[in-house]
Amino acid sequence: MQTSPHKTLRSVTCAEPAGIRVSAVMPCLDEERTLATCIGKAVAAFAAMGVAGEVVVADNGSADRSIAVATSLGARVVNVAKRGYGAALSAGIEAARGEFVIIADADDSYDWSTLSAFVDKLEEGNDLVIGNRFLGGIEAGAMPALHRYLGNPLLSWLARTVHGAPIGDFHCGMRAFRRDAYPKIQMRTSGMEFATEMIVNAVNAGLAIAEIPTKLHRDGRDRPPHLRAFRDGWRHLRFILTYGPNTLYLAPGITCFGIGLALVVLLAAGPVTIFGRYFGIHFLALACALTLVGFNVIHYGVLAKVIALRRMPLQRDRLGRWALTGFSLERALIVGSCLVCCGFAIDTALLFKWLAHGGSMESTVHVAFVSTLAIVLGVNLCLGGFLLHLLVSEHGDR
Repeated sequence: MQTSPHKTLRSVTCAEPAGIRVSAVMPCLDEERTLATCIGKAVAAFAAMGVAGEVVVADNGSADRSIAVATSLGARVVNVAKRGYGAALSAGIEAARGEFVIIADADDSYDWSTLSAFVDKLEEGNDLVIGNRFLGGIEAGAMPALHRYLGNPLLSWLARTVHGAPIGDFHCGMRAFRRDAYPKIQMRTSGMEFATEMIVNAVNAGLAIAEIPTKLHRDGRDRPPHLRAFRDGWRHLRFILTYGPNTLYLAPGITCFGIGLALVVLLAAGPVTIFGRYFGIHFLALACALTLVGFNVIHYGVLAKVIALRRMPLQRDRLGRWALTGFSLERALIVGSCLVCCGFAIDTALLFKWLAHGGSMESTVHVAFVSTLAIVLGVNLCLGGFLLHLLVSEHGDR
């Protein structure tokens, strides 16, 4: 005689916590229409694998019968007061007791009966396994065209480029990880960007990541989706850029600084003609602006790396590590002070020249620009050094 889903679930969730092999964590907000189906599929998958498992429903304030449905089927319900996809999942994962944790939505858009494929990948030694809907197939009507052909591919490409993560679908909601590896990921976000953060942090922590084809089905909701395309898309984009200082700060900063400084050196003594083109004071003004902007953007990049390392110490970042362990405020002050002194020395020489001879000083305008640039760079370096020292001082007074 076939066992009812209710009895099957109780048989796989009553094991002692130490004996639970797989935890199925489902974020839930008004999912009474589909929750029972998802729980039943997860339980059937536990039975098919012959493992002890549990279903954890992270309820994010459901106003329907979702909690009653979950409880009646033997699932463990975690009430999460803080709203947000990431907040619900974080609470559910924290409550999970299994060696392996599988997460997916409770709207039946992902097939919980296929969770064994994720477990197999974890058993091969991977720490994190991400589903790929573009490889597994997207059922007609399961994903809006804007998300399918623009939003998801574009954001996934950007995340791969910025963070070097070998993942084709950053936003697939079905994924699995080893419970002992999860603390290394150090999740912080509470919204939809949780999906991107998990992959980015796992890459930064050096975890082994795999990807498997996963089919996306039409969900069984009778209400609008919780996802808001532009709001949540922006949250993903914001996270990708905020935690990608090499792309957001260092690459443009170094480019601006390098071009600007080269032009300053070229034009410091006066106008030049190159390939028949006259380069004068206007180009020197542009060069000084590029140099200053580039320097400050690089400075922001270093600060961003230090802040990121303070939040996530497992990151592998050589520049950030140097800033935390090798940066010297005293050396920064010496270099900055030398720049300021050189700038003032040049300005003093120009002042004495004017006092001695009077008349036009147009021929010294280029030198005056360079001296001003040196003073501003020196001041920025000194003050920026104090700010960086403030951030790294907890790692030892140097």
